[in-house]
Amino acid sequence: MNNKLKKILKTILPISLGVFLVWYSYSSTSPEDRQQIILHIKEANMFWVGLSIFIGIVSHVSRAIRWNYLLEPLGYRPKIINNVFIILISYFANLLIIRSGEILRATALNTYEDVPFEKGFGTIVTERVIDVIMLLLVILTAFLFQAEIILGILEENGIGLVGSIGLIGAGILGLVISIRIIRKSTSAYAMRIKAFLKGLLDGILSIFKMKQKGRFIFHTILIWACYIGMFWVIKFTVPETENLSLGALLVAFVAGAFAMATTNGGLGLFPIVVTAALSFFGISKTSGDAYGWIMWTAQNLMIVIFGAISFLVLPLWNRNR
Repeated sequence: MNNKLKKILKTILPISLGVFLVWYSYSSTSPEDRQQIILHIKEANMFWVGLSIFIGIVSHVSRAIRWNYLLEPLGYRPKIINNVFIILISYFANLLIIRSGEILRATALNTYEDVPFEKGFGTIVTERVIDVIMLLLVILTAFLFQAEIILGILEENGIGLVGSIGLIGAGILGLVISIRIIRKSTSAYAMRIKAFLKGLLDGILSIFKMKQKGRFIFHTILIWACYIGMFWVIKFTVPETENLSLGALLVAFVAGAFAMATTNGGLGLFPIVVTAALSFFGISKTSGDAYGWIMWTAQNLMIVIFGAISFLVLPLWNRNR
């Protein structure tokens, strides 16, 4: 398979999957259910929707500020406003072509702030490593809050506590064996994996070289608190979800996070997995669908609007270049 075909498939397949899931979500509901979902969406309190969007914007600004703490040890300090524009543009690009935003982000930083592409991209990789660590912490917290329900779900599917421990143990053992095999292998594929893992490790270790460690940690916590916060406030838009606990929402949040990484901006998949997660806490399918679609629409509409504006404003703001 040539590189051109791979690029085409990487672009088309996630969008096609998202479109299929939208169709599946539509076709799997009755006309009465669809009317109920639409009614929930129409009656959603726009104050909470607006607050969720505002919290999302705060997270992007915080990420823009935090980015400079990674760039400073490399000898660069871009304008915060440029960082904000570039981040919004990158998220907008990811809605169109999955994972294209990271490349565009490093390229724009090079264009407008003279940061070499490889250095800018290295800081983005570091950010992704931190995001993965934070997501794992959220998953652990969700499990601690809802261990009984999660274990109950596993038992319903034929996996008890012993089976769960066994799966985790098998996963860890498989990971250790895979690492040993990759370390000894000299194949081109193994060398690429080793280079990637080395880059991740370098990214993690670069945090310890930072002058502003405390501020970096503060903004990291703020970013993820905003992610959970903009998810939390949407619960007040649907009557049936108003009394959901933080633990229940964390389970739905984790499901939604994986959906966002699977299709372009979670297209089609986000409402489905969020509805499935909320159903374990007694939320009906219509209310779960309404919650998922309100959340997904609000945040992606924000990205589309502000990302498009940033795309137009960034070169004008830096017209002297």
